[in-house]
Amino acid sequence: MFSLKKINKLLKILSTPFYWRGLFLKVAAGIEHETLLKNIPSCEIIVDIGANRGQFSLVARRYFPNALIYAFEPQPNPAKVYKALFKDDPKVIFFTGGIGPVAGKFPMHVSLRDDSSSLLPISWLQDNFFPGTAKKEEILVEIGPLDYWLKNVDLQSPALLKIDVQGYELEVLRGCENLLESFQYIYVEASFYELYIGQALADQILYFLYSKHFRFRGIYNLVYNSKGNSIQGDFFFERKK
Repeated sequence: MFSLKKINKLLKILSTPFYWRGLFLKVAAGIEHETLLKNIPSCEIIVDIGANRGQFSLVARRYFPNALIYAFEPQPNPAKVYKALFKDDPKVIFFTGGIGPVAGKFPMHVSLRDDSSSLLPISWLQDNFFPGTAKKEEILVEIGPLDYWLKNVDLQSPALLKIDVQGYELEVLRGCENLLESFQYIYVEASFYELYIGQALADQILYFLYSKHFRFRGIYNLVYNSKGNSIQGDFFFERKK
């Protein structure tokens, strides 16, 4: 059953020819991120961690047609779709892997809806708030620090780091620590509830990035439960001048 919100999203995507190729591959562009992206004045580099099928990268490409995109997705099935979507784009460099503090092979808890998969175990709250996202299986995926993958890469400023990794956000930030000073902007999904067992919550993400000289500039796409409590949102940070 399609909700009114999903129908409105589909209609907006259909009204934008740039997103049509995504629909042919069953990729619904993440148009909820347009509000932020169209207000970033310029961006030379985009690092998309937790790229899934390319929902965010597709919108980022529309607003930054000349940016170099480095995308990371450790799950093979969505990775295959992402590569098909951007196969003709020479400025997209894709890695079938994830980001974390140390390099190695780690279990990925694959959700029934693969964009809800995580390197952390899925808690009962996740499936309670978002029905149909319970664990389906476990697979081994390759993880490593950002500079493990991007060796000798010049992250030209201004650069945007986007993180959507279902509870593993703080570990990803630690895996990016050696290169954080290269980014002008960070856009990270964070939660107010422990949707994944052991995840860092929004206040811990804020504290970590504040300690790394980033200023909290806004929150987008807040999701609420039936009682009106905030569950999660997309947090935007900019490096302090």
